[in-house]
Amino acid sequence: MTTHRTHHRTATVRGLDVYYREAGPVGAPVLLLLHGFPTSSHMFRELIPLLAGRYRVIAPDHIGFGRSSAPAASEFPYTFDELAAVTQEFTEQLGLTEFALYIQDYGSPIGLRLALAHPERVTAIVTQNGNAYEEGLGKEAWAPVLALIEERTPGTEAPVREISGPDGIRWQYLHGVPDPSAVSPDAYEHDTALMARPGQPEIQLDLISDYGANFALYPAFQEYFRTSGVPLLAVWGAHDEIFVPAGALAFQRDLPKAEVHLLPTGHFALETHAPQIARLMTDFLDRHLLTA
Repeated sequence: MTTHRTHHRTATVRGLDVYYREAGPVGAPVLLLLHGFPTSSHMFRELIPLLAGRYRVIAPDHIGFGRSSAPAASEFPYTFDELAAVTQEFTEQLGLTEFALYIQDYGSPIGLRLALAHPERVTAIVTQNGNAYEEGLGKEAWAPVLALIEERTPGTEAPVREISGPDGIRWQYLHGVPDPSAVSPDAYEHDTALMARPGQPEIQLDLISDYGANFALYPAFQEYFRTSGVPLLAVWGAHDEIFVPAGALAFQRDLPKAEVHLLPTGHFALETHAPQIARLMTDFLDRHLLTA
């Protein structure tokens, strides 16, 4: 069996370092993996080797996350429009003219902005708890965020700050997982350490405050699904209370051929179901990319 080493590289976009992981044959179809909050491309560490035999897999860290540059909130506009613009320039710098998207959490509004800007570049979408519908929002989990979006004050900031703290991060990894011992503590401790760096509270509050801009784009995302007919696979942690299963099923409203699989796990499904997700992805992508 041929193994494909994961390479750890850095590109410079707008004077900022964009760290990324890359594996697989250069001439193979491209998969662009876009991570969520509060993690980085580290979340794909088990998935990448499982896909690299067939695909060229590229997983960047968003600005402000992981090993990419994290300028102070006073020096960089932390909005989803801006993160998407940097990601688009990153793909252009690497010469990626076509790619399938894997979108999770924050990666969803970032990746779908790429699709709106250049629908001809997106060959397929795999969404793993990556939301695009109001019914996908868990009521209790989103209550403090919606309060912050409505009015940013010290009082509305306080509960949202806890989401980026050790307990909030650990909850995101373990909640809804039937056997928490199956989740490596390395994952949430890695994220906790990065979120504890100076300047991170302000960075994350700016981004979470901007999340309302994503809600405003939901109708455009849904129109893109209808008009493009893009092949879509939803592999969803069914016990996630942040992005609930109704959000996965909603894709079939605009993409009747969308394939939806609800897995018995939580928000970070790759921590417990990476091999199963890889098998579902390989079957789906082989049918829609390799045959094409």
